[in-house]
Amino acid sequence: MKIDRLLAMTVLLLNRGRVSAKELADRFEVSTKTIYRDMETLNQSGIPIVAYQGISGGFEIMEPYAMARQFLTLGEIEAIVAAVKGIHTAVDDRIFDTLLDKVKALLSRVDRLQMEQQGTGLVFDFNPWGQGPGARDKVNSLRQAIEHTRKVSFKYLNMNGMESERVVEPAALILKGYLWYVQAYCTLRSEFRVFRLSRIQELRVLEQTFVRKQAPSLEGYAWESDWSNTNMEEMTFLFHSKVRHRVGDSFDPGQVKRQEDGSLQVKGRFAEDEWLYSMLLSYGEHVRVEAPIHVAEEMVNRARKIMERYQKLDR
Repeated sequence: MKIDRLLAMTVLLLNRGRVSAKELADRFEVSTKTIYRDMETLNQSGIPIVAYQGISGGFEIMEPYAMARQFLTLGEIEAIVAAVKGIHTAVDDRIFDTLLDKVKALLSRVDRLQMEQQGTGLVFDFNPWGQGPGARDKVNSLRQAIEHTRKVSFKYLNMNGMESERVVEPAALILKGYLWYVQAYCTLRSEFRVFRLSRIQELRVLEQTFVRKQAPSLEGYAWESDWSNTNMEEMTFLFHSKVRHRVGDSFDPGQVKRQEDGSLQVKGRFAEDEWLYSMLLSYGEHVRVEAPIHVAEEMVNRARKIMERYQKLDR
């Protein structure tokens, strides 16, 4: 629509300064004659467009003009820009380029200069270091499936390593910390479930469409105990001071108590599952399970099996 093109042109000129007629024509896929007519329309609507001739010529909005940003402060706009840039690191969609242009258009040139001089105070990046393009590809595929109401099939590994084939009707993507999840209606379980993207394998967007169902609200989404079949029980771990930085990453501060010798005691309710044992074993000799005794015995059993795998090494 013409009105959409005119708005997009205004935003572009506010952010970019001088832009040639050819560049505008290429970007909006119209002729240069249409661009000249659009510039005249913008002028008549009160937006002060100036045309410059020559090799470095083009169209530009006069210096004092800026779109009213209502009650937003410069700091608030900076926060919005940072958030949009952060989402764009994880989601490959041109809509965020357009949104970023519109938000920046709320700034005058003086504001933009001030932002550049102050530097970036807040950065969001939802792609963890070392992560390949696989996660982003899954996010983009699921976004397309949600938008076009297409069913999705995949193999799913649960927290205990059990694999199952699923066909789901995706409803929403959830970014929790640095991990992506998809909320979807599972045709195997006949209810809405939440799936962790890192455990999804062989994802395929199907041709089959579906009618959207009313999904549970995502407001205040939190872990539900019935998502896991494993009972929670009281446990106590003792960590060496050498790994205190990791303990802070793995446990809630309220569960951690510093001992006189510098070691860290962790007390809390945990599920005895594969994740727990994998996490504890990753600390090697720097952790000891104090309670319950059966968890300590299982740690010894697993450590013994690891040793057995290396007993026949060629020397």
